[in-house]
Amino acid sequence: MMVLGGLFLVVALGLFLRGQVALRRNTLKLERHDHIPRAAILVPARYESAVVTGLFESLANQTVTINPADVYVIVEDAQDPTVKIAEYYHHQVFVRQDLTRQCKGAALDEAIKWILPDHDYDAYFIFDADNVLAPDYFEKMYTSYLAGYEITTGYRNLKNTKMNVIAAVSGLTFSMINTMSNRERSEHGANIVISGTGYYIDGRLVEEWQGWPFQSLTEDYELSLYATLHGISTHYNEHAMFYDEQPTKYRQTVMQRVRWIKGYFTARKKYIPLLKLKKQAHNYGSIVKEKIGVRPAIYAIVGLVLLLVGAVVDLVVLGYGGCVPWVILGVLMLVYIVLMVITVVMLKRERYDLPPRVRFWTVVFNPLYLVTYIPCALKALLGKNVTWQRIDHSDQHN
Repeated sequence: MMVLGGLFLVVALGLFLRGQVALRRNTLKLERHDHIPRAAILVPARYESAVVTGLFESLANQTVTINPADVYVIVEDAQDPTVKIAEYYHHQVFVRQDLTRQCKGAALDEAIKWILPDHDYDAYFIFDADNVLAPDYFEKMYTSYLAGYEITTGYRNLKNTKMNVIAAVSGLTFSMINTMSNRERSEHGANIVISGTGYYIDGRLVEEWQGWPFQSLTEDYELSLYATLHGISTHYNEHAMFYDEQPTKYRQTVMQRVRWIKGYFTARKKYIPLLKLKKQAHNYGSIVKEKIGVRPAIYAIVGLVLLLVGAVVDLVVLGYGGCVPWVILGVLMLVYIVLMVITVVMLKRERYDLPPRVRFWTVVFNPLYLVTYIPCALKALLGKNVTWQRIDHSDQHN
């Protein structure tokens, strides 16, 4: 068993190195734009009157002018209090007609199909109602559009981390995606992993789609795989900052993560066979990265577990069974310390404005939070009725 565990670790290392080598083989050619884009701003905002004002104010205070008529607020009921707030800011309101599809992707699809016949936008920006944008967000994002990137996501900062540690550790998930993956991918011209909101899509793509074809549990990750498959250029612009509200209750994070994991594997089941057949020089590294996915981490975890079980069996066979609890405790403490160090490094690299108390408890609690991804994964893989569920922001404060 010890040998098998070591083999899993070797395979994990090999997969990781293969991905790194492939990443450096990318070549990316961009078609630059010579004009500032006319942009549509889409905001799915079903019953979000408690938080949406912050987004509207940040749109009004951009360093570049945003036409209020180019902001489309998507609701499901004309009596939704969000409608009056949108009208006060002179934004357009789209009331959904087909409520049989309950997910963000369906809302975007219906709204875009309503917009396309009468408008010709160069780019479409997607935001959640609880987002707040830094004053120069659009100014910074326009630099990516002018450079020729077809899809670009900004830097996600944390909006409500002063409330409690749950919000802080939940936000660190996105930091790990961006800082530990997307930053390196962008540097080598590879496709990034799009997560959540705060990104734009080139209008030519939306015109080609004639809507929004990504309607799975994780439409953002599905879009990421689609972009990799079709050689669409994506970019991580860490200078364009926006703030996103995080759950403040642990139960909400479980619901959210189960949906993410279920959507992750559902999207991969659809796209990975297609990626295996696809060979394009300019995004070779992106394809290899996505085909490998999280396998290095999974193999590493399995290898470590097998090594631990093998060590325990050997101790029992040799008559040192009394040492087993201490060995297990020692291994768990070692894992905890490693994850704690990773958390400290992440917090130093990110631009989070955390109070000292929240920062301390984030370092303490985040390793445990990361471990709880394992039961969330089991629940997602074994559950049959995982659906999109709205997280209520009405009891959260900025």
